[in-house]
Amino acid sequence: MTIATSHEIVVVIGAGSIGQAIARRVGVGKTILLADLNGDAAAAAADALSVAGFQSSTAKVDVASAESVRALADSASQLGTVVHVVHTAGLSPAQASPQAIINVDLVGVAHVLEQFGQVIAPGGTGIVIASQAGHMLPPLPTEQNQALATTPAAELTQLPFLQPDAVTNSGAAYALAKRANILRVQAASVEWGDRGARLNSLSPGIIMTPLAMDELNSPAGAAYQQMIQASAAGRVGTPDEIGATAAFLMGRDGAFITGTDLLIDGGVIASIATGRYQLQLSA
Repeated sequence: MTIATSHEIVVVIGAGSIGQAIARRVGVGKTILLADLNGDAAAAAADALSVAGFQSSTAKVDVASAESVRALADSASQLGTVVHVVHTAGLSPAQASPQAIINVDLVGVAHVLEQFGQVIAPGGTGIVIASQAGHMLPPLPTEQNQALATTPAAELTQLPFLQPDAVTNSGAAYALAKRANILRVQAASVEWGDRGARLNSLSPGIIMTPLAMDELNSPAGAAYQQMIQASAAGRVGTPDEIGATAAFLMGRDGAFITGTDLLIDGGVIASIATGRYQLQLSA
């Protein structure tokens, strides 16, 4: 781990390939704090960045825990001025139960936005990695949209429509969590704006990461292949493409963009909207 010398801190939550790709784009001349539940993964990512000339540090975080996220925000602010927050941590349907996905992918994002919204610097930016899955759900009732957007993070798991008897499979939990991410970012961007900071989300399609490989090798793999073939791009995306798009949203060229979600899916949602691909959502 390289000794930190920069007072500008980029917090990357989730040390996987997308987090590293974004860090390489926005972390030059800054200290990159890589936080992950898996300490070995964070250390490996920090080593790779350090060899490439970046200043890096590591921390352990459980995004499902408000206390753990608060401790990370405190540690980051003690290192220096938090100028960028990148949230990529999450579980896929092939990896976890419905309630684990709700706790990590949905509530975890809410914890991060609440805690880092208190330490982000004026002029700072945040990006949350949502998913094209959030665009696949039919419209939710207005009251559910409002609840997902504004309910305090500590109270989210008490919402009736997030209970185990209401969300009964991991695919549905994932899509709902990612829709919640988009709504949550939009609402939180107002409070981040009060601090002079910007906040957006990115909804990637199928990006070639270990998480995507788990899905492609799961029982849902055939549907994923059909989705790729029906899309306009006809291929998967790469972490570097997500990194480039995130850098645009977080940089000077994106300075008038906040509170929005950018779909970067190679045309999958367009193929669904036009009927080229018939989406089958599990209940």
